[in-house]
This record gives sequence, structure tokens and C-alpha cells, in this order.
Amino acid sequence: MTAPNRNALWANALVDELVAAGVDAVVASPGSRSTPLTVAAAGHEDLRVFSQLDERSAAYFALGRARRTGRVTPLICTSGTAAANYHPAVMEASEARVPLLALTADRPPELRDSGANQTADQEKLYGDGVRFYKDLPEPAANDRVLRSLRTTVARAVATAEGADPGPVHLNVPFKKPLEPTPVPGDVPDDLPEAAERGRDGPYVDVTHGAPEPGDDKLRALATALGEADRGLIVAGPADPPGIDPESVTALAHATGFPVLADPLSGLRYGGHTRVAPVIGAYDAYLSADLADGGSDAGDAAAAGDAWADPDLVLRLGASPTSKRLRKYLAATGADQYQVDPAGRWREAEFAATDLVVAEPSRLCARLSRLVGGGSGDQGWRAQWEEADRVAEAVHAREADALDGEGGGEEDAEPAADEGDAGFHEGDALRAVAGALPDPATLFVSNSMPVRDLDRFVGPTTANVTALGNRGVSGIDGIVSSALGAGSGTTDDLTLVVGDLALYHDSNGLLAVDRCDVDVTVVAVNNDGGGIFHKLPIEEFEPPFTESFKTPHGLDFGSLAELHGLEHVRIDARPDAHADRGDTPAERADVVGEDLAAAVSRAHEATGSHLIEVDTDAEASHRTRERLAAAVDAAVHGGAAGEADE
Repeated sequence: MTAPNRNALWANALVDELVAAGVDAVVASPGSRSTPLTVAAAGHEDLRVFSQLDERSAAYFALGRARRTGRVTPLICTSGTAAANYHPAVMEASEARVPLLALTADRPPELRDSGANQTADQEKLYGDGVRFYKDLPEPAANDRVLRSLRTTVARAVATAEGADPGPVHLNVPFKKPLEPTPVPGDVPDDLPEAAERGRDGPYVDVTHGAPEPGDDKLRALATALGEADRGLIVAGPADPPGIDPESVTALAHATGFPVLADPLSGLRYGGHTRVAPVIGAYDAYLSADLADGGSDAGDAAAAGDAWADPDLVLRLGASPTSKRLRKYLAATGADQYQVDPAGRWREAEFAATDLVVAEPSRLCARLSRLVGGGSGDQGWRAQWEEADRVAEAVHAREADALDGEGGGEEDAEPAADEGDAGFHEGDALRAVAGALPDPATLFVSNSMPVRDLDRFVGPTTANVTALGNRGVSGIDGIVSSALGAGSGTTDDLTLVVGDLALYHDSNGLLAVDRCDVDVTVVAVNNDGGGIFHKLPIEEFEPPFTESFKTPHGLDFGSLAELHGLEHVRIDARPDAHADRGDTPAERADVVGEDLAAAVSRAHEATGSHLIEVDTDAEASHRTRERLAAAVDAAVHGGAAGEADE
């Protein structure tokens, strides 16, 4: 059936090509100029339309969904500031390599730079932050122009999901009428079928290739891995769709290398941890001061008087969350092979020695078949596994570990008193992680939640997909990103978020009802920017409290009521549970059990829930410091310190 006008024809062709390229959902925000696109999307039977009122939330929702699925979820908005509100998510998508496609409606060219209402310069609005940009021609019922449109849409989706995935921007101008109003003669009856209705499948079927080194280079890398006495595989946050755990496990077995897995790498949690040497607590016991700077650490370790450093590191994914790990690796002087499928640089200490342009899963699988031998130092893997065991014991408040008896030097002085180790925000992450259903999707906010997940929640065999926005690491859009991720899976969804991040994106909770996404939100409310207690500015008062910590006094119960979430409050501040145990450690266990029970009840019930955990930011940081000192004493006899914190 012929479209009622050229705008409808144009929008239908564009949406048809999205679906032909594999798109199954779009996120649309209300607006007049984008009417043709929204009507076409709503009328396509193979497309789900998520309606979001706020463009900033919409963009982060699409980002979160793509992060979970690995496939692009296009955005549709009207002209003007609507398109500008996509920009924060575009920045995150670019740096985190998440597929994103912004379809921004615009006024026709003759109205630009004319003072026309709701008209701004949208050409190359996001600058170099997108992988591909095109200002589409005005809609035309013309064979060649329609073929150009379909080709452009196919290219846009392929680029967004390509070897260097990220955001793409198509600016789409429309004249009136914007509604599907019949305009006699606007669409000719003899328009070729391929132009009006496309082909059987995508108009351009794009075949992606996986970059990999040539045979000589691959064998040379395999030889280097095989000859290393003390190698590491370090996996940072993964790019969608992730790294194959089986390939990395196979390489770890072939080489004997431990796998230091970031919580967002897709490798710290899952069934493969039963057989793979996955290490997770490294943020608790590594520092630049620990490294021997490239000397023969193996001989020193054999003599019992030093921690052994790696002589080779294979790095996968983005830069690790742990600053202490990054600084440690740089200080070791080890050869570092940075694997990146796009050939871009993602190592900000500038200590890497080699850039390997390759798809990481395929590379690991091929190397595992080529490496002969490996792990010349038989105590190498044991060193890391023992350090992880000791750190976990300290974090769990096991008395022997807290007394400095967890595996360090026999004469080490106790670095922390069990009575000092009360509940802290890292315990909240431990409690939440321990109570998750299997499978589960866990989204963690920036600032302290992702850092606490990194340090305090070790490997587990549970099928947990942990996600976060670590591209530019902002606290904006966290709620919307989590709900977008939840829309792309049947897993139960849990979001752990700080109070400022929750406040910043509180309108994102509209998606719970509008987009039919259930979520359990655990809000760690420490009344302000608790992370600033980690920084030297804490010592400068004023302006610390007013300008950095920024206490707000907000109670999120009314927010839960506004959006129809069941609300539970757990007061985890020291004074609130002083009568619930003989020691702070015992009281911490009780609070952790309360939180775990609340999370379990939320997942067993229907609907969405907001569990508000009131904490004391300063007390939490002091407890983290005491536990860090205890880990240092137990693992190193007090040698590592917190210099890189």
C-alpha cells in the first residue's frame, strides 16, 4: 500500500531497514518534528517501542539495553534541546564502546539559521564523539534517494555494532505535514518495489570480520606467553557483547596464568570459576609500593622475603576499575600486551609494551592451542590464590585474619582490631551479591558502589552479569541505564546506587511502569558525596562539607511512593544497631543479614522495590582503611600500604 505522503514513506523505509538489520526495539520521546519516525516505529509489528518522557533518561535506557544485549536500540527524538539531552549518553557510549543510534528529527534546511522556533544547529551535534554521522536528505519519493536512505541506515547499524562499537548519529529533517495525512500526488504509484519496500532482508547485508594477528605474530605471542615464568591475564570491563569465559579459561589452563578479573569483565562470576584460576580481591592487597620494579622478584619470593611480580601481563578489555591494580602493573616493569579489537589505546599509565589488534575471545582461544608449557614458577598461582583467600577472610571478619594471622609474616603486628571492623558500605555490596537469585543482572553505580564491588565481592559460580557505566564514569543516568539493561533480559534485575546518583536520575524510575521493568533498587544513602572522604580535600574544612560532601538530608521513601515501589529502610549507621551484638563485627553481621533478607524478599515478591540503606560515609571509609591495613598485615606483613588508594 502506498504511503499517504513522502514523510511517511521516508520514515517507513528507515524503520523497515532498522528491523531488517536486526533491531527489535527503539526508545522514543514525545515531540512534533519526530512524528513521522514515531508513527512508523509504533506501526511496525516487529518492533517494540519504549516510550520515555525525558530524552536524557531515554538515551541512558537505550545505552543500558545495548550494554546488556550487545545490540543497538535506536533513539527517536524531536528537534532542539531534545537532541542535546542525548549527549551525556553519547559520551558514555563512545568511551565504553556501547552501540547507540540517535535519530534526531530536525527542521528542513531552509529554516536553519533563520530564528525559526525550536531550531538549532544539529549538524555534527556530538562532534567526534560518534563513529558515523550523516545529515539525511529531505524526504523524497524517488528511487535513488530511497535506496540511498536504506543503504545509510544499514551502514549506521553496522557501524554502531562493528569492531569499534559506539554511537552513530543520523539527523533527519522533515517538512510538514508531519502526520500521516494524505497528500495527493506526493508518492507516485510507479515507485519501484525495492525502493518503497526494500529487499528480502537488509538492503545492505554487512558481514563483520574479527581482527587478528598474522600467523607469525601469533606464534611469537604464544612463545612469549609460554616462556613467561610469572604471567597474568588481566581482564578489565568488557565491551558488549563481552569476552567468552571458556576461551579465557582455556588460555589460563594452557599458561598457568591467574586471571585478575574486574567485576565488570564478565569473568569474575559464573560457572567457569569452578575450574579457572579467577582472582578478585587484588584491590585489597596490591599497590605500586609492593612492586619490585622489574628486578628478579621470583628469586626473592623463593627466598621467602618478597612478593613475586609478573614478568608478562596479557590485558583484555578496558582499563580496570582498580587504581591500585593499574598502578601496581605499571610499577612492575613487566611486558604488557594490551589486546584491543579496534587498535585503540586504553592504558593510561602508558606502561604497556605491545598493542595487539585482535578480537580477545578468538585470540585467547587460538593462543590456548599454541602455547606450550607455561608457568615456570609453580608457586606463582598459589601466591595469588592464597592472597585472595586471606583478603576474603579479613573482609568476612574472621578473627585469625583480623589478628594478622592469615598468611603473612609470622612476626607481623595486628593491623586491625576486630572491634574496629563494623558495618561499612562494602558489606552492603557483599550482602546484596550473596542474596542475588541465579541468574541475575546486577547494575552498579559509579563512585563507591563499583569500587566496593571490586574490592569486597570475590568470584562466585553464580550466573551474575555485573554491569556499570565505566566509559566516562559519571553518576548521571545510572537508574535509566539499569532499567534499560533489565528490559533486555529475563534475569532478575538489581541496582546498587548511591544517594546522589539516585537523586540525579530519579525521573528514570518512570521506566518501571512505562517500560514494564521490575527492579530491586538498593540505595546506599550516606547523605552526600561519600567518595570525597577518600581524597585529600577531606582535610580542608571549609569547603569540604558544603562544596564536596554536599549533605542533602533526603528521604527516598516519598520517591518510592511516587513511582509505586515498595520501600524498606535499613539503618546501618553505627549508633542505630549498637545493641545488636557484643562487638562491631557481630553487629555488622546482623545488619548484613537484614539487608540480604530484604533483597531476597524483594526478588521473591512481585513488582519493584527500593531498599534504602542509611550509612555513615566517614565511618565506612575509616572501616575500609582498617580492613585494608589488616589485609596488608595478613598478606604482606604490612609492606603494601594504602599509598595508591
